Amino acid sequence: MSTTELTSQLSSYVGRLLRERFGKGPESIHASIGKQCIALHIRNFIGPVERFLLNKEEEQAFRYTRELLMKSLLPELSAYLKDTMAIEVGELFYDWGIHNASGMIVALIKHDDVAIDDYAGRDEVHAQINEVSRKVQKEPVHTDSWWLGPRTLIIKREGILIPLEKELIGLGYENTLKTTKRKMEKRYLEDTTTIAPMLGKELADIYVDWDFDKDTSVIAYTFL
Repeated sequence: MSTTELTSQLSSYVGRLLRERFGKGPESIHASIGKQCIALHIRNFIGPVERFLLNKEEEQAFRYTRELLMKSLLPELSAYLKDTMAIEVGELFYDWGIHNASGMIVALIKHDDVAIDDYAGRDEVHAQINEVSRKVQKEPVHTDSWWLGPRTLIIKREGILIPLEKELIGLGYENTLKTTKRKMEKRYLEDTTTIAPMLGKELADIYVDWDFDKDTSVIAYTFL
């Protein structure tokens, strides 16, 4: 099966999953399959109840509801990738662009060894990402990044949680911590970095998520 057929099949499956869980599917899903990960860019995805929550400025309730439904959806997605497409994934990350009803799911593919994507500007991208991480929490123990097609840049960070954050997670404040960190990191990424112009791109969106258990994070930049 060709890559185009695989991505089309995957987009259709995820669209069906979202409709089953949320009662409404997205306008479109663009799937990308690379050596390091799979990304699913979701567009125009919001239901009437969610729109009502956001109109009432209840972003935390919106995110909490989606968090519950996504936790039940992601294991099915992992199983589908393994059983139907012979792709075994590890961590899965997701985030929502509330301002434009978009979303991004990133699944990291399990590999023994993956070649470094030594693209132009890589060191500067890492320097700017590490500086933002330093301001918001601490510098990552390890940072990696790679292109997934010409319009999506994926950045993975490892070892960024500080002791206070770990304590909050242990006390059950995971959702509150994620909501707070997202707002802070996106603000810093948008206001204090020059990654898009440095790469000769026009920024479309930034998505950020964490796997607190493994102390990892993924940032997805999308460009026009």
